[in-house]
Amino acid sequence: MPVFYGTDIDSALMLGTAQYPSPKILEAAFGASKAGIATVSLRREQGGGGDFRALVAGLGAQILPNTAGCHTVKEAVTTAHMARELFGTGWIKLEVIGHTDSLQPDVFGLVEAARILIADGFQVFPYTTEDLTVCARLVEAGCEVLMPWGAPIGSGRGLMNEYGLRALRAEFPDQALVVDAGIGLPSHAARAMELGFDAVLLNTAVAKAGDPALMAAAMAGAVRAGRAAYLARPMEPRDMAAPSTPVVGRAFL
Repeated sequence: MPVFYGTDIDSALMLGTAQYPSPKILEAAFGASKAGIATVSLRREQGGGGDFRALVAGLGAQILPNTAGCHTVKEAVTTAHMARELFGTGWIKLEVIGHTDSLQPDVFGLVEAARILIADGFQVFPYTTEDLTVCARLVEAGCEVLMPWGAPIGSGRGLMNEYGLRALRAEFPDQALVVDAGIGLPSHAARAMELGFDAVLLNTAVAKAGDPALMAAAMAGAVRAGRAAYLARPMEPRDMAAPSTPVVGRAFL
């Protein structure tokens, strides 16, 4: 199970709390997922008031506030401080959006905001790309967790740059890594875990499913299976066939 900033998490599945059809369905999805962390947007909490805060507190998961929707360093830093005061945690999923259509992170602003927040005592979970240089800057700033995207937020396209994600795992073997965004199917989640990532964060794939609770359970199973496959040290692919039944001892006619 993953360890983030010295805290053991019971599940490698991290689940968002936005876009669910109803609070009841949100609760059912989290119950089925057994997610270890629930991400919460400060804007979402403000819209729902105390009732939503109580709902999230009762999900049985560690709360990870985020700065979703922030497009500048100042906006992200201010939102993080508000979230710390509201939720009583120094954990923050840091988002600084640089491109409106793809919601790609502004990696320059991201590094700057991370430095500011870490100096202010935050434990930062940066939503970033799989760029090795950017991730190195985030680690130098003090980030103990890196959260590269699999694909644009809400796209459901899976792991669009598996080579880059694999390179990131190799470059930072001791860093906690989470695939964040773009997961649409349980197979995507399983593949991320097979690559050696510590956790997967998703939201839309569950919230927008026809049966969110059933999809949440499927994602949970996929994450467990992918992690087990990684730990089992799977065979390498081959270009040629290899018989599974040995030819030694075969009858000759």
